[in-house]
Amino acid sequence: MNEETKPNGFALIPFLVFVAIFLGSGILLELQGVEYAFYQLPAPVAAMCGIITAFLLFKGTVEEKFNDLVKGCGNKDIIIMCIIYLLAGGFAAVTKAMGGIDSTVNLGLTYIPAEYITAGIFLISVFISVATGSSMGSIAAVAPIAVALAHTAGLNMPLTLAAVLGGCMCGDNLSIISDTTIAATRTQGVAMKDKFKVNFFIVLPALIITVILLLIFGRPETVVEIETHNYDLIKVMPYIFVLVAAIAGMNVLTVLTGGILISGTIGLAYRELTVLTFTQEIYNGFNNMFEIFLLSMLTGGLAYMVTKAGGIQFLLEKIQSFISGKKSAELGTAFLVSATDAAVANNTVAIIISGPIAKKISTKFQVDPRRNAAILDIFSCVVQGMIPYGAQMLLIASLSMHAVSPLQIIPLLWYQILLALAAIISIYLPFANGVINKNPWKWEQM
Repeated sequence: MNEETKPNGFALIPFLVFVAIFLGSGILLELQGVEYAFYQLPAPVAAMCGIITAFLLFKGTVEEKFNDLVKGCGNKDIIIMCIIYLLAGGFAAVTKAMGGIDSTVNLGLTYIPAEYITAGIFLISVFISVATGSSMGSIAAVAPIAVALAHTAGLNMPLTLAAVLGGCMCGDNLSIISDTTIAATRTQGVAMKDKFKVNFFIVLPALIITVILLLIFGRPETVVEIETHNYDLIKVMPYIFVLVAAIAGMNVLTVLTGGILISGTIGLAYRELTVLTFTQEIYNGFNNMFEIFLLSMLTGGLAYMVTKAGGIQFLLEKIQSFISGKKSAELGTAFLVSATDAAVANNTVAIIISGPIAKKISTKFQVDPRRNAAILDIFSCVVQGMIPYGAQMLLIASLSMHAVSPLQIIPLLWYQILLALAAIISIYLPFANGVINKNPWKWEQM
């Protein structure tokens, strides 16, 4: 593509059509009282509307525009990202089917003292979501147990649910198999282990302070003994393997393939799976990732068309008018992904949309791309975990049998608030930068 593309605000119209349809349908359905309103219209359909608009508005023959679309869809980073999505889905499905999630939750509940249960629920949520890469799946696994414990032990129900939600968003942000991490690292061209290192040291202060606050304010009114739950350490091993191998720097495709094989072997040994059901669960996991797989390809094609027509260049020039250096560039990236997530109510979509723009900003102002990836992931997860119409908030409220409203939970989302503060402080006092090499422009490709 010609690097001297002229800025053209008109070229952003297809992109705006995509966002407007996705956001507008959610608002309309929300006003009609439809549950999970922002998730009723499949995002790939909204993306197709944007692509059709681009075909109608942009210059050139149909064949030229189709070639541009296919070139964007077939971008190397997009294809690798999609393969990782499939493997992550397969790993999550197989490990859940052989009892990995149940064993992990029960292990934590068995050894956490009753008086510390709220902080324990938070840490269990962190581990489950880091291991599975899914905030929604982790909420579905932990929230029902948390609700029951809140009733039994006299816990503050809104605070308990806020602890679950905060922990799940923490894991979603850190996990190497989370779709947000995959999108953030691929759009910025960095290794997952490098992004994890930067991200972890920004997360750590928020995580520690949250645990302390929950230990102080989350004590039950009446301390009751928590029953011993059945668990098997062997079934927790696939999660540990994936975490350790990824942090050690093993190629993520190898890590996920290995995780699937280890989980499948354990499932076969325990007769939780047969060879046939093992393969079926892998495919079920693939199917679970179909929407984000398709959306990534379509938005990649749309982004290429918009970029070639000058839309991204126009947006960059507007954003850069408010940026004077590295610090304001990082703040600009944080604002961009936060605003996008608030609009589309999906943190992965927000990163996919904002990522290419953030990459151009980081290149111009020489922001460390690993920090840029961490900022994209952090602020998308912060906003996603706090908006009352987000899927995570809606799910956790529904699992409480709607006994607690999102407005009761939001003020108690201490982790999300502290994480946003830690990330902003790290921009001005870059305490996380010591974990990466000194030259930010010699990073390891994944």
